[in-house]
Amino acid sequence: MSEQPSTEASSSSPGPADQEPEARLLTEAVTRLRRALRSSIRTDYPWETLPMAQVELLQVLGEHSPARISDLAARRRLAPSTVSGLIGQMITAGLVARDVDAADRRASVVTLTEAGREKLAAWTTAHERRIDTALAALDDGARAAITSALPALFQLAEHLGESAEGTAEQ
Repeated sequence: MSEQPSTEASSSSPGPADQEPEARLLTEAVTRLRRALRSSIRTDYPWETLPMAQVELLQVLGEHSPARISDLAARRRLAPSTVSGLIGQMITAGLVARDVDAADRRASVVTLTEAGREKLAAWTTAHERRIDTALAALDDGARAAITSALPALFQLAEHLGESAEGTAEQ
């Protein structure tokens, strides 16, 4: 049986968790979902060793390629040096390639290789399969609730992204 957090506020001394139970519960739900997905994927994709940070860069490159290191860093909210190190590992693994930027020959851009596209597609398919299986195990009401919550969750992600960008600019 799965463990579900109580939606009642604690009767101990008031604090941020008591004042914002929705935020606390959503944080816990997102954390549990990420952890469950990471561990369950090993069932369908046991050979996968790609770090999540590299997967996220592959996803960005899948949508915005070619891209400069600074653009990738900004999109993932990482330090350019961190992205550069990850890209170096990914070049070694054959997942991405570094090329000269056609618009500014002094700069370089990163593109997905065919191996990178295949790795990203396999990773995405495996995750979608795991989520489909989990969704199928839910009753109709729970599936409908999740489906109806998706637009709001995307809006929440946008607002969180905007607030993070505002903080970074200050």
